Amino acid sequence: MTVPYFISSLKPRREMRTDGRPLLECILGLTFIQWAQFFSGWFAWICDAIDFFTVSLSVTNLQIQFGKPAHDITTAITLTLLFRSLGAVVFGVVSDRYGRKWPLVINLILCAILQLGAGFVQTFHQFLAIRALFGITMGGIWGLATATALENLPVELRGLASGVVQEGYAVGYLIAAVINLTLVPSVSAGWRSLFWTASGISLFAAVIRALLPESAVFLRAKEFEREHGLTSTEKNKVFLKETKRMLAKHWLLCIYAVVLMTGFNFLSHGSQDLYPTYLQTSKNISNHNATIATIIGNCGAIAGGAIAGWVSQYIGRRLTVVIFVCFIGAFIPLWILPSTFSSLSAGAFCMQFGVQGAWGIIPIHLAELSPPAFRATFPGVAYQLGNMVSSASAQIETG
Repeated sequence: MTVPYFISSLKPRREMRTDGRPLLECILGLTFIQWAQFFSGWFAWICDAIDFFTVSLSVTNLQIQFGKPAHDITTAITLTLLFRSLGAVVFGVVSDRYGRKWPLVINLILCAILQLGAGFVQTFHQFLAIRALFGITMGGIWGLATATALENLPVELRGLASGVVQEGYAVGYLIAAVINLTLVPSVSAGWRSLFWTASGISLFAAVIRALLPESAVFLRAKEFEREHGLTSTEKNKVFLKETKRMLAKHWLLCIYAVVLMTGFNFLSHGSQDLYPTYLQTSKNISNHNATIATIIGNCGAIAGGAIAGWVSQYIGRRLTVVIFVCFIGAFIPLWILPSTFSSLSAGAFCMQFGVQGAWGIIPIHLAELSPPAFRATFPGVAYQLGNMVSSASAQIETG
């Protein structure tokens, strides 16, 4: 019996790249614009993480502010994840249709406005409403940021760059943790200062992207359309026709991507979102030390993502993911069983090295799987649909 290609293609296998240029040669050959666009996409993803983890780091303070248990506070996390898929569809389609630059700029500005508003809420229901709306704007960032950062790079660099871009999430979490450790206890605004600072960083990222040109890959696609004399109406018809054709031809691929991202989002959100709260409530670790342990864990995440992205260039995307997921399983006991700060911190480092190592492959893996005309929509929607399915992970952990 012949095994279907959809199943056999999932088997880990080495990616042969014998015709590629040396890594250092590719890095030295990058132009200023390529570096700048990579940085702007990476920084946008950092902002996404800072904005998201403001709630995770503030659970205890929010409980005091609103007089609610942790289970109720984590409803805000669930709502944000639930509505992200809507933002991924809206901003992904707009980006594939009108460009990478201005949709990302507008997306970041909306994130900044809503994050600023979250710092001024007075009631729990106001907070939930703001975070639900925030989920929509947040949903567009990942697809646009990864497309901005990766699609203009040489093929030989995309594995390493994918890991670095994805670990922007760990960098963002680390920055949010440092702000929570230093600024929040020292100002009268308390937890609100974390949200306001995150808002300012997102606005700064929008300014950076606004100063840079449109993606060269997208501009070439637009030039092709102009040469063939397509009108705006015709372009819309072609886009809708291509969307239907893509869904008809690649429906198994779409299912695979969503199932994959569901598992990955349970993996990341289950190990990150309530980790500081877990240390404080289950291990009696102080808020200060819980934040430091979170920072140590994110250092492991940054290292894991970059290393995994580089390794995947030589042994393949799928095999790299399998190896790092096995690494996670080996270190779960060190992550949850100890009671001392040093052991728990070591467990957090190893755990996040594996989690974000596996995650480091995802941006380029989804981009390579994606049909060319849907490089902002397909990865973003798959990622956020996985987020939607796994959105209750924080409430499951507190239930």
